[in-house]
Amino acid sequence: METRWVHFPLHPETPMEGVSLRELFKGRNFDVNGFRKQMQDRMAKANLPYGDRSMTYNSRLAQELGKWADTQPGGEAIHDALYRAYFVDNLNIADEETLVAIAESAGLTATAARQVLVERSFKKAVDEDWRRSAYHGIEGVPTFFGQDLFVMGCQPYEILERFVKHLQKLQAESS
Repeated sequence: METRWVHFPLHPETPMEGVSLRELFKGRNFDVNGFRKQMQDRMAKANLPYGDRSMTYNSRLAQELGKWADTQPGGEAIHDALYRAYFVDNLNIADEETLVAIAESAGLTATAARQVLVERSFKKAVDEDWRRSAYHGIEGVPTFFGQDLFVMGCQPYEILERFVKHLQKLQAESS
């Protein structure tokens, strides 16, 4: 089963300098501390790191960088590096210098990463991902999609495991 990253515009209106989670959810009946605790518990159960994130940042440039990285040998490592930067280290993934450093830490060439960001050479590819996400009614991240079925949002491992097994069964039945 092939895995491919498709990008989604979660809070595309977020300014490049970011916004606090409290400000993002201001006026909505949303408990930021409860949400953070729920995410930390879920990530701990999956043995994934999760920091004390207080900000959200515009992820558009990170998505373009990720799309480019997927075309490079070993480039898939950038997705884990971006996860860590954003969800663990609370880094501004809208900042070009931060993104170049993340690319370099993932084994990619800093010069090439900077060129991708400056020239916006993967803008159209991410625009297409956004259109595809809208077409399928995707409204949250992460979303796992296959055979016209999807699981949306941060889900327990057991849910994802059931989803993958179901997709495998459907694939076997259609072969």
